[in-house]
Amino acid sequence: MNRTEQVLGIPGHDTPIIPTQAPTSGWTERLFKLREHNTTVRTEIVAGLTTFLTMAYIIFVNPSILGDAGMPKEAVFVATCLIAALGTGIMAFYANYPIALAPGMGLNAYFAYVVVLQMGFTWQAALGAVFVSGCLFLLVTVFRVRELIIRGIPQSIRLAITVGIGLFLAIIALKSAGIVAPSKATYVTLGDLHTPQAVLATIGFFLIVVLDRLKVPGAILIGIITVTVLSFFFAGNTFHGVFAAPPSIAPTFLQLDIKSALSGGILNVILVFFLVELFDATGTLMGVARRAGLLVPGKMDRLNKSLLADSGAIFAGSLLGTSSTTAYVESAAGVQAGGRTGLTALTVAVLFLAALAISPLAGAVPAYATAPALFFVACLMLRDITELDWDDTTEVIPAAVTALAMPFTYSIANGLAFGFITYAVLKLFTGRARQVHWMVWLIGGVFLFKFIYIGGH
Repeated sequence: MNRTEQVLGIPGHDTPIIPTQAPTSGWTERLFKLREHNTTVRTEIVAGLTTFLTMAYIIFVNPSILGDAGMPKEAVFVATCLIAALGTGIMAFYANYPIALAPGMGLNAYFAYVVVLQMGFTWQAALGAVFVSGCLFLLVTVFRVRELIIRGIPQSIRLAITVGIGLFLAIIALKSAGIVAPSKATYVTLGDLHTPQAVLATIGFFLIVVLDRLKVPGAILIGIITVTVLSFFFAGNTFHGVFAAPPSIAPTFLQLDIKSALSGGILNVILVFFLVELFDATGTLMGVARRAGLLVPGKMDRLNKSLLADSGAIFAGSLLGTSSTTAYVESAAGVQAGGRTGLTALTVAVLFLAALAISPLAGAVPAYATAPALFFVACLMLRDITELDWDDTTEVIPAAVTALAMPFTYSIANGLAFGFITYAVLKLFTGRARQVHWMVWLIGGVFLFKFIYIGGH
């Protein structure tokens, strides 16, 4: 059993992860079953802190993006922290999963720059669209339609989801570190490697890999903190204190306009929100849960609960005043750090609540400090590509399309869409249509309809 398998806790191998200390037999054991998952309170808290640091950027990025749509940034900041804490807390106690929730990147950009600024709807109507899509999302979860979808996903696509998420994390990390930069001629190119940000991110990456190989507990967290400390000396990072009073949420709380959201012109927007929420969140949950060794056939109860947790978070987020909430792919960093239960998620939820009062401190961790952690996790997530059946092109090509489309379209949902369509088409024209689960035909058809009649947003 190699080091990657040990860290990720892949099921089906003969050696379980051995905790460094006996789990506490108190309320944490009763709620989160630490012994059953071969983990400890310390490991779970470190994993939660790691996840929080890799996704804390949303606290500041989400208000900035939604602010461009005319929403009050201070109120959006509070709504972002509250829904992240609420959604992740439900994930912790109800599903016992080490996965964090927060307003999704991509969905917030679509909300602000397409729905409001391009299509001309008010941000209140856009919030109403999020609310309606959240209700639909909740319904398909309660009636177990999402469970049917998951059961219908072919094994090759399941493997590709994890690989695609790894590639998606990689491009996010390289962009945050300044190692990948935009180019008009080639779309992406090499960034300026002489900047302090790129140098520090590189140092952080090698530090994490070396510490992990030497089996140093908290290797990822140590890397993030080390780069953050160095940034004050070499990258011009500034310390703005620790505490600040949180602003009022009143300007966005219950300000959604459901009546306008149900008008004809915005129904397409609701469908886009719904489809992206459905497949982005489902793909993330499946990918991260599989990396944690939690996606075990025949034991899907916790996954079903996690689906309900993130469905409810969209509904609640629209009431608080933020765009769609989703499962965060950065949760993979916490899983890599050893997180296996809801105690990891609870730690993240508490930290998001704390961020309401310690926003200056949370803002001191730059994106290039968390980039090495994400890139390290991305590298390890590519392992699943070796499990594909490379002799069957009707399986491996859709898997490759799924994985490659995620980073290149900057969307997990788009990757799944292209993968499903490719899978169905190849099986149909090679005379193997009877091998395809009926859900694949349905999902592929829905995505094809979306691309033809609605567009690629």
